[in-house]
Amino acid sequence: MANIKSAKKRILTAEKNRLQNVAMKTKIKTAMKKALEFASAKDADALKNALSKVYQLCDKAVSKGVLHKNTAARKKSRLTIAINKLLAE
Repeated sequence: MANIKSAKKRILTAEKNRLQNVAMKTKIKTAMKKALEFASAKDADALKNALSKVYQLCDKAVSKGVLHKNTAARKKSRLTIAINKLLAE
């Protein structure tokens, strides 16, 4: 444990930021699962909204520094490919 006051503050700040980052990543994963569910159910309107939500969350995570831009692009790309496969069946 740190002895210096500013170091103690940084520890608290880092933990708060870590929890926010984990929460953001969890939101993205949940939104992706919902989009895949709608795709398998062939619910077009809900799928469109869910896909838009995933893209929005990924872009927001990039702007906040939670995800790297290439990571977000990869997630969006893989989700789109998976949805297209489900819709083609």
